[in-house]
Amino acid sequence: MLGRLDGLIDTDPIYIIHTSGSTGTPKGVVISHKGVINYIDWAVACFDISPKEIIGSQSPFYFDNSTLDIYLCLATAATLVIIPEHHFAFPVKLMEYVASKNINFVFWVPSVLINVANTKALDHVDTCPLEKVLFAGEAMPNKHLNYWRSKLPDALFANLYGPTEITVDCTYYKVERAFEDSERLPIGFPCRNADVLILNEENQEVTGSEMGELCVRGSSIALGYWNDAAKSDQVFTQNPLNNHYFDRIYRTGDLVYINEYNEIIYVGRKDTQIKYMGYRIELGEIETALLSLSGIHNSCVIYNSDRKEITMFYEGSSDLGKATIRKELAPLLPKYMIPTKIIMLEQLPLNKNGKIDRKTLAAEWLHS
Repeated sequence: MLGRLDGLIDTDPIYIIHTSGSTGTPKGVVISHKGVINYIDWAVACFDISPKEIIGSQSPFYFDNSTLDIYLCLATAATLVIIPEHHFAFPVKLMEYVASKNINFVFWVPSVLINVANTKALDHVDTCPLEKVLFAGEAMPNKHLNYWRSKLPDALFANLYGPTEITVDCTYYKVERAFEDSERLPIGFPCRNADVLILNEENQEVTGSEMGELCVRGSSIALGYWNDAAKSDQVFTQNPLNNHYFDRIYRTGDLVYINEYNEIIYVGRKDTQIKYMGYRIELGEIETALLSLSGIHNSCVIYNSDRKEITMFYEGSSDLGKATIRKELAPLLPKYMIPTKIIMLEQLPLNKNGKIDRKTLAAEWLHS
């Protein structure tokens, strides 16, 4: 074993992690040593990580968010507390556990933070030691984040973004200014030693606030997909803006634009952009509007291409009728973006990583 370690170089694989399949078929992503080193060095500097950090880990070790929890501890001698999984089903118990262990740093998926906000769990604990709250994996609604910010006004909140293929995260946003509930939270700016390109359908850089596909270059890009050269070649490609030398980029399939603050705003997946009634629609824009409504605790929007229907699934107040939802959406969305069908569920299904399981929703409700 020691002999093998002596022969390692930074471009060798450090781990293979399978994607959840939330954006397609699960794939084995091969991550290099230099990718993790680059990512952790950035995170330590960006978030001022030291041995005083007590990290409360939510992510299972087969989910790449756990990379930050594990390697921050190895790099800085911080303490790692693996929170028992059952606590996440009971937000008040979860926050009591956080307090009992003096956990001051977390990197959680938004669904956990949303559940805490929906139940107002922070109102039911005497103290909360959290100083740094990071989140990634899904869009974080400002309505729920505003609850957290009101209860922990001195804490750092940061929205991280990135697919598995770029070693966890490639952009970040430290939340400082105020946001309305209906606003999108930026994914911010590139991490150190990462470069972000926003390309249109002609492989040219967008201008102004034009929307395009987010592409990434830098040391954290994965080596490719395990035993799948064809798929690797589709998304790990030559930079179309550079024909002078080999310059590899990863095409995320995510649509973004730059706002007036020069921040990157995530809109949605290219494969969830639909053509409906002659209009091009981003389903993520509908979800952002829905999650800003009082009484809506969590929501997901799916398009049924066979029936030409936009279907909204939500958790929320039983007093909230379909007519009320449509009425409250009217000032926020054009008429053609109002969901055709509205379905209330006691709980939206989550995949093993804690994200909303859109495949299960579609299979059970749209194609049954």
